[in-house]
Amino acid sequence: MKKASDLFIECLEEEGVEYIFGVPGEENLDFLDSLSRSTKIKLILTRHEQGAGFMAATYGRHTGKTGVCLATLGPGATNFVTAAAYAQLGGMPMMMITGQKPIKKSKQGRFQILDVVAMMGPITKYTHQMASSDNIPSRVREAFRLAEEEKPGAVHIELPEDIADEHTDSLPLKRSHSRRPTADVKSIREAVKALEEATSPVLVIGAGANRTMTGRMLLQFIEKTGIPFLTTQLGKGVIDERHPKFLGCAALSSGDFVHRAVEASDCIVNLGHDVIEKPPFFMQRGGPTVIHVSSKTAEVDPVYFPDIEVIGDIANAVWQMKEDIVPNGSWKFDHLLAYRQGEVDHTAPLAKDARFPIFPPHLVQSVRDAMPDDGIICLDNGVYKIWFARGYTAYRPNTVLLDNALATMGAGLPSAMMSAMVYPGRKVMAICGDGGFMMNSQEMETAVRLGLNITVLILNDNSYGMIRWKQANMGFKDWGLTYGNPDFVKYAEAYGAHGHRVESAAHLKELLAHTLSTPGVHLIDCPVDYSENDQILNIDIKKLSKEL
Repeated sequence: MKKASDLFIECLEEEGVEYIFGVPGEENLDFLDSLSRSTKIKLILTRHEQGAGFMAATYGRHTGKTGVCLATLGPGATNFVTAAAYAQLGGMPMMMITGQKPIKKSKQGRFQILDVVAMMGPITKYTHQMASSDNIPSRVREAFRLAEEEKPGAVHIELPEDIADEHTDSLPLKRSHSRRPTADVKSIREAVKALEEATSPVLVIGAGANRTMTGRMLLQFIEKTGIPFLTTQLGKGVIDERHPKFLGCAALSSGDFVHRAVEASDCIVNLGHDVIEKPPFFMQRGGPTVIHVSSKTAEVDPVYFPDIEVIGDIANAVWQMKEDIVPNGSWKFDHLLAYRQGEVDHTAPLAKDARFPIFPPHLVQSVRDAMPDDGIICLDNGVYKIWFARGYTAYRPNTVLLDNALATMGAGLPSAMMSAMVYPGRKVMAICGDGGFMMNSQEMETAVRLGLNITVLILNDNSYGMIRWKQANMGFKDWGLTYGNPDFVKYAEAYGAHGHRVESAAHLKELLAHTLSTPGVHLIDCPVDYSENDQILNIDIKKLSKEL
């Protein structure tokens, strides 16, 4: 007979868990004691449960394996809620383990007790309270299976302290081997026929195509057919965006050059469309043919009701389509590619504007110039996310980590920390607004303690700039969204990190080169000029793209 908490750790080891991120509490002490004896799993102590959850989710995004995080009951568990939603909407496999008071004999009345399982229900794929130590192997295996199955997401297990202290003779269950089903041949034929009969087909690469690593098959398909492609924000990097058939990223909701290209198409292949991302087109009766290629059938929406559905492993479906299709000699793509050229022509002079404080298009170009091909940028949430989604050329999958699902603030720094842990040999940069950075800035201590090599670029405008931009766009007066900031250089140094302050556009380039080539945790305080956000993003782009 062994202690239940020991068995739980053995089950996690059987699943291949490398790290557990979190903030333990009194109710986790049996679990923590068992973990201390594991030679396979490392505890990463964070300064807030939210940071632990964001790190676990990002581990899942990079590896496809379930990231694991730990918190105590009550306030520890409630601090996981945002991270759970982040993983669930973003399609990242993550397991949360929370403690609980004894369930068989209460010692403290209702002190700190919430119904955490009920709370997690709407924002997870699976949530369960352990009521018997004998069931630990099956419940852990089931949670991992569901977390990693397409679409991946968050799962939760509550381990009460009296169950953790029980003894059992149960043994861990082995992982099963499974493959995603392949798409039906008849659906492939139907999709290919629609493509061959089209005049100007286009591919839209979404979140699901990024998760399931379809880049290789998609590139072969594009090379054979010459059909142009665009991405959603979560589809960035599936194909190298330097490809001549790239049409752009749908960062804005509508009216951008890339949206005009989609409007000019008569057959849209939506690859890995995920309903958490608004599609870059709205369907209407009598409009273009829409082909939905995904591992799951389309969730019908007033603006999304595809004509043909190809359901199965996306990469395999693309390969089947590539093998079957005969490129149509009368396909016309020049007018679609002209929109991309229009976007490039509009952005290029803006990116050369070396004013100070830094102009967003120039900032994006400076970061792209500084980062190597396999460098990873992890964006927090703010208006700069639109500038980076539109203007930052992604070369490889999962090198632009942005959150266009929950779109939460506070994830940029923990996401970069995890990226640096998964890929210690690659350059990693967190790009945060001053507002988002301050929501989890305490994890700077964790980054320094772990000896990570990351650059944290803070875009400083002393306000919640995204909402300020929307406020201006809606014609409201500028009110209620500005604040003061600490001295970020001193703040970084207080944690034992290196602090830097940008003094000019040329200085920004020097600092980026220095911080990316020097070990340790670096913070760059970069003042930004957002004064033209509304004019460029809401007026100029729509006007210029419409004229094309």
